[in-house]
Amino acid sequence: MSVTTVRAYAAPAPKAPLEPTDVPRRPLGPNDVLIEIRYSGICHSDIHQVRDEWGRGTYPMVPGHEIVGVITEIGAEVTRHAVGDLAGVGCFVDSCRECEACLAGLDQYCRNGVATYNSTGRDGEPTYGGYSTHIVVDADHALRVPAGLDLAAAAPLLCAGITLYSPLRHWNAGPGKKVAIVGLGGLGHVGVKLARAMGAEVTVLSQTDRKKDDAARLGADHFRATADGTVFKDLRGTFDLILNTVSAPVDVNAYLGLLKINGTLVALGLPPEPLPVNMGALVGGRKSLAGSMIGGIAETQEMLDFCAEHGVVSDIELIAADYINEAYERVMASDVRYRFVIDTATITA
Repeated sequence: MSVTTVRAYAAPAPKAPLEPTDVPRRPLGPNDVLIEIRYSGICHSDIHQVRDEWGRGTYPMVPGHEIVGVITEIGAEVTRHAVGDLAGVGCFVDSCRECEACLAGLDQYCRNGVATYNSTGRDGEPTYGGYSTHIVVDADHALRVPAGLDLAAAAPLLCAGITLYSPLRHWNAGPGKKVAIVGLGGLGHVGVKLARAMGAEVTVLSQTDRKKDDAARLGADHFRATADGTVFKDLRGTFDLILNTVSAPVDVNAYLGLLKINGTLVALGLPPEPLPVNMGALVGGRKSLAGSMIGGIAETQEMLDFCAEHGVVSDIELIAADYINEAYERVMASDVRYRFVIDTATITA
């Protein structure tokens, strides 16, 4: 393999600003592909991990699990990819392929999975993410990016997109179903597009009216500001499915009240503290409170193909690598519409 050390942006220590550096990439194995990264999205979880807010951080840390690029080399045993193919890498780069989750096609829940960054590969070495010029991954964990998608705007689909697609598919969003998206941010705005493309009736529930026009532009049928105390009365018993994309504390019981009988409230964000749940709010309507993470490799490929068919991509702000630290601050201030994407060609000395 011609690339063994690559340029990247890394956090040298917890809470430290990201800075340009060099990181190693493993030699190309027989079932590996080398991807020249073109674009890498910034996920809120990147910020949490760089700042060691979830603990167990390994430094230097190169974040990034919304990766798209071009395959420039393949291992001798690779058959599903070719040099020149567009490829994507999501939140994990390996799985055991033997556990119950893997055998069920739910490899995103593999207990021995290897995350794209801040993890340890099967070679015992740290994994480094997409804020870099190249990445080597197992060919079975590289996704095919359809040619019809805008490459930069497709990058966030590898995390934000599949995070919304997986629960929408699992809980059968489609014609005749009423779906609510709580929060119109990096996750929520893609959820609106996907749910609408699936044929569901979509309502956005946001704190204020600030994003009402955006919600309509993205395809939402309805918009309600939850700061208006009448919402939880007016919409009681309305929805088949509610996807909560926010990581801040919310009144779970109030949202459970918005569900129809047999409806489901799905948590996608990770609030910092446990949230109280009134069991009567569940029992009183055979309602469900559930959680969902990302999707497996097969489902993520299905999502990319669906997005290409329906023209679904993220709304992005493309930035140079030297703007990453400013972008982090803007994400924390909710000052992005709706996802930052790094042009990795700008990663230089």
